[in-house]
Amino acid sequence: MTRRIVLAGLSALGLLAVLPATAMAQATPVTLTVGYQKVGHLAPIVLIADDLKKEGVEIKLVEFARYADARTALLAGSLDVASVGPADLAISIANGSSNMVGIMGVGGSPKYLIAGKGKKFDSWDDIKGKKIAIAPGSAVWFQFAATLIEKGIPYNSFTAVNIQGGGANFDQALEKGEVDAIATWEPFESIPVMKGYGEFAKNLDYSISKSVGAELGMLVANKAAVTGKREAVQKYVTAYVAKMKELEASKPKFGAAISTLTGLEADVALKVAEVIELGPVISPEQIKAQAKAFNELGVIPKDVSGEIDKYWDGSFLATAMKK
Repeated sequence: MTRRIVLAGLSALGLLAVLPATAMAQATPVTLTVGYQKVGHLAPIVLIADDLKKEGVEIKLVEFARYADARTALLAGSLDVASVGPADLAISIANGSSNMVGIMGVGGSPKYLIAGKGKKFDSWDDIKGKKIAIAPGSAVWFQFAATLIEKGIPYNSFTAVNIQGGGANFDQALEKGEVDAIATWEPFESIPVMKGYGEFAKNLDYSISKSVGAELGMLVANKAAVTGKREAVQKYVTAYVAKMKELEASKPKFGAAISTLTGLEADVALKVAEVIELGPVISPEQIKAQAKAFNELGVIPKDVSGEIDKYWDGSFLATAMKK
């Protein structure tokens, strides 16, 4: 009897020794390093950290000024997840990388040239001879250039003024009269309009090209994260989609989230929210069309449209949308 009691006690002590270690292992959070930009269509990103923490996922946010910089960091393995431009998947594949996996689009909007006050931009013919600020190689530039090609407008019919850095530099150039119009992104589209030195050229919508479309960006993951941190990536996408749906259902909430992310004044943030439609606008088919068009444009060295399916995982979004 005494021997049985001793053995039972030892067994219990053994269980006690094992249980805390198991519980500790279960409680250890998985960290996802996420690259992002302070732009309106990514507003859900600032609202999901607490929900993810409850699910055992910690997110470490790393800010980038440009999609291209986030793409480079992701391909180098410094990021698990990132927001990049719609063309970045095709660009990475064409440049020989197999590290990027497309997950979902994040939103779309009309894209109008922002004309300087009093400048005539009533039709596409009006761009001829004008000075237009562009960000070469950017997602916005791809949209603009693709639209010109589809409309048969020579790219050299206007003077392209290359602007480096953030969107504020575009607004400054427009306000100073250094350019006649700008092709930029929110909130730097709405700011000149609200401040009175710019206006939407609404007859010049460059979000309607067949090869690019209205998508503002997309979420991608590093291939290693898709394999090694798959559950955490799924939880991230699910939390993001839940907030995306919530914000799209309420423009005031969306505006408040944009203000939190970007630091914009509330009225400007709400104006931006009214323009953007949150949701997974892009599809693999659209990215294939982009890949083909960008090769024809000479932007990427080869047509990789036939390879897109290998680098797109729609299961994350499909699972998230069921919640």
